[in-house]
Amino acid sequence: MAAELEKTMTFDEAEKLRADEGEVDDELEEGEIVEESDETVPYLGKEITAKHPLEHSWTFWFDNPMGKSRQTAWGVSLRNIYTFSTVEDFWGAYNNIHHPSKLIMGADFHCFKHKIEPKWEDPICANGGTWKMSFVKGKSDTSWLYTLLAMIGHQFDHGEEICGAVVSVRSKGDKIALWTKNAANEAAQISIGKQWKQFLDYSDSVGFIFHDDAQRLERNAKNRYTV
Repeated sequence: MAAELEKTMTFDEAEKLRADEGEVDDELEEGEIVEESDETVPYLGKEITAKHPLEHSWTFWFDNPMGKSRQTAWGVSLRNIYTFSTVEDFWGAYNNIHHPSKLIMGADFHCFKHKIEPKWEDPICANGGTWKMSFVKGKSDTSWLYTLLAMIGHQFDHGEEICGAVVSVRSKGDKIALWTKNAANEAAQISIGKQWKQFLDYSDSVGFIFHDDAQRLERNAKNRYTV
């Protein structure tokens, strides 16, 4: 099912733009510059200005482990990195940031809908929960990309329920969590969990934990839903 993501608007249009931009005359000598013509200028102007808007704007956040300590309140080291609202701006950012396998130990990298902070206390997230997948350390890059494409490409049937996603790099392995806003909506959460597994070709079971349970019970919180 991961291959199906290549049919999304986000992936298709971005790849088409890349292909268009990469077209060159095979007969040009190395270092030769294409002469501008009346046809070239409008073409270039069109390609440069044409952008493909996403359903929502999204923001990348980075939680630097170097700024964390047991005495510091959670979220103090969380930093807003970049907000994008088009296919082109997403790829421009994604191609210039570290992927999970290159992040330092203890780092958390988030992608959330614009104006939603990746915190349990955020009003949109407060009544929600998370689906979570585990990966061998350094092996979550592709799954993280496919998660991002599914989210920003509006591929989930209940996409309005999704707040964002976070990839966490830990010594025992990587984890990707998908945050949703209404944990009590069981039908929507089950649908999201099943589709996420299909998009990533993920065969293991995944569980959903309510934020409220995680806050009260911490590591003792149990899955409310499993797919």
